Amino acid sequence: MQQEIRFATFNVCNLSQPGAKLYDNLAPLTEAEYEAKVAWTAQQLDQLDADVIGLQEIFSLDALRDVLARSRKYREATLTGFTPPPDPATGLPRMTPELALISRLPLAAPAQAYIMFPDGISLPDGHRDADRFARAPLHVQVVLPDQRIVDVIVVHLKSKRPDYSSVDTGDDPMLHAQANLRSLIRRGTEAVALRSLLSAMDKQQQERRRPRVVLGDFNDTVDAVTTHIVMGAGAACEPGEELHGQLFDSRQIQSGRERRRDSGYTIAHDGRHATIDHVLVSEEFHPASRHAIGEVAEVTYLNEHLALATPAASDHGQVLVSLRLYPTPVVPAQAGIHT
Repeated sequence: MQQEIRFATFNVCNLSQPGAKLYDNLAPLTEAEYEAKVAWTAQQLDQLDADVIGLQEIFSLDALRDVLARSRKYREATLTGFTPPPDPATGLPRMTPELALISRLPLAAPAQAYIMFPDGISLPDGHRDADRFARAPLHVQVVLPDQRIVDVIVVHLKSKRPDYSSVDTGDDPMLHAQANLRSLIRRGTEAVALRSLLSAMDKQQQERRRPRVVLGDFNDTVDAVTTHIVMGAGAACEPGEELHGQLFDSRQIQSGRERRRDSGYTIAHDGRHATIDHVLVSEEFHPASRHAIGEVAEVTYLNEHLALATPAASDHGQVLVSLRLYPTPVVPAQAGIHT
């Protein structure tokens, strides 16, 4: 039985079909640029060589299928993703950056996208799409080699890019400050909504708890308030269950971390480096938990391309996490397997 499972998160940076108009300030890809983008992305997937990969900024699932066909290790992998409904005003497909997941392990159920915020959560009046995620989190149930199921949630929270309103004009510094605040409010609200979804899963699975991996582009560092909200630290719990419901940064709990050199980062801007892409795991992969079924064996960052600034490359580094499963008897899967 396979004892080490590899999870990765990969913001591919605007993967779309050639000729597609994504943003006013971004020219569509030419055929040559598209071929280069597909080739680079496929090469990067093969270098990751992960069993499960969560992806962000997918404007076209067909473009992602071209990437898989170009790869060596993912031609037979299962691809699942979210295609937004057409724009009601035009009837045309929405060009929005969505999420996807690639798995070489079987799936236990169809994927689910969480478009709307849970009840009771919304952005303040005046915000666009106040009742929904900008990029719907994607939930996939992956079957491990020992037949247990792990919940994998792919996320992409609001960026720090200023969110100007339609009436903002000129270069008034206060307009810039307020636009930054709108972005922070949206990212914070999305973090609360995601924590609500995760807590609801805990209640639904109270009798038969599942391990969980939440990965993606959080657009904030692991010590930021928004990331801590998602991680769920500080919740009240019964004695002996202090870790239940929480998520943990893989890098911080990996085995032998005290002997490793912490040099991981996923973005580089103006000479500064930071890690805003994370792989968070539940207590089932925390060595201090009595419910542990495995541990974080290794965390690797693929970021050499950031210094090269190759046009076809992503502007994010990738995070690869190896989880070592503890030996255990094979148990029946909790649901039918989907491939």
